[in-house]
Amino acid sequence: MQSLKSLFIPSLFHLHKKFPSHPTKPFLSLFSNLSTKTETPNTNSIITNHLTNTLKFSKSQALSISTRFFRVKSTQKPQSVLLFLQNLGFSDTHIRSAVRGSPQILFSDIDKILKPKIEFFQELGIVGSELGKFISKNSTLLNVSLEKKLVPCVEILKKILFNNENNQGLIRVLRRCNGVVKVDPESRLLGNIAFLKSCGIVGSQLSMLLTRQPWLFAMQETKLRGLVSRVLDMGFDVNSRMLVHALYTVSCMSNKTFMRKLDLIRSSGFSSDECMEMFRKTPCLLRTSEEKLKLGIEFFMNTIKLEKSVLIRSPSSLMYSMEERVIPRYKVFQIMKSKRLLKREPSFVHVLNLTEEEFLTKFIVKFSDHTEELLVAYKGHLLDSSSEDES
Repeated sequence: MQSLKSLFIPSLFHLHKKFPSHPTKPFLSLFSNLSTKTETPNTNSIITNHLTNTLKFSKSQALSISTRFFRVKSTQKPQSVLLFLQNLGFSDTHIRSAVRGSPQILFSDIDKILKPKIEFFQELGIVGSELGKFISKNSTLLNVSLEKKLVPCVEILKKILFNNENNQGLIRVLRRCNGVVKVDPESRLLGNIAFLKSCGIVGSQLSMLLTRQPWLFAMQETKLRGLVSRVLDMGFDVNSRMLVHALYTVSCMSNKTFMRKLDLIRSSGFSSDECMEMFRKTPCLLRTSEEKLKLGIEFFMNTIKLEKSVLIRSPSSLMYSMEERVIPRYKVFQIMKSKRLLKREPSFVHVLNLTEEEFLTKFIVKFSDHTEELLVAYKGHLLDSSSEDES
């Protein structure tokens, strides 16, 4: 029993000898010091003051940044970087935004790190005030390897893009998702491109997908395969021209939002199979806002009394602007029917699908005796809005 006590209860004599006056104080002091070190982050007053005084950061923002560079003892490099960016024509707002996005640029070597990348973006056509605007929102690109990632990734993207005159298509892609040039060009970028091509997404379709959803090309291939698999489970086929549009739509929203939009259509009397049939015919249908879908279905089925089967065959009708196209053309169509101007009455869906020029020629200009009345019915909403603006 005595031996067990000796294992767990320290000798009072030894404790008293080590801490004769206050046996508990050293222990309290020890924990107090540990607590202080844990709760108080390392800050750098030199950098904090530089950020608040020179770049006009708030105190809290400056403290947040300075804790990451608490070992820096001089503002010489940040001042040099600031001067470098100012000489490029960057505004204070651009510089502040760039530093907020990537504080480490303040401590980067100008000649080895910053200047070569700035020149690279200038060669792509991002110059003048656009350069400051671009870097302010994409300053993390200044930390990416030029030789290993930026250059090879950009060359790969250029080969995919159509309509890339003066690199404008490429620049749009970079502005939309700069992560597409941060990934490994071989394993990630080329891997995803090869997979998409194996699904029949090639040429102009691949270019369209890159322009609209560049982040798909930067994501892990397993996740990309998961998205494509989900689309295939909805009834789309590999090599179908609609596959890319379905992939675009599914990648635009969460599964929760996707299902909510399907439920909205279903609540209007469509079965689940009919909803999916509409989606397969017009995948971009579900990129339409829920409010617009609801108004469109109500107008077509309750006002026009259109058969449900018509919308199943032509779901794209729900995508047209109610204010600019559907309602104005319906008004013209109603006048023409009431005056019996049509020898053969076309379906309203056909009327909707006509181009603006075709509609004006066939339904307004052709009927010279009624042109004014028909034109007022068609464009009256524009006249009303212009009158309100003038008043």
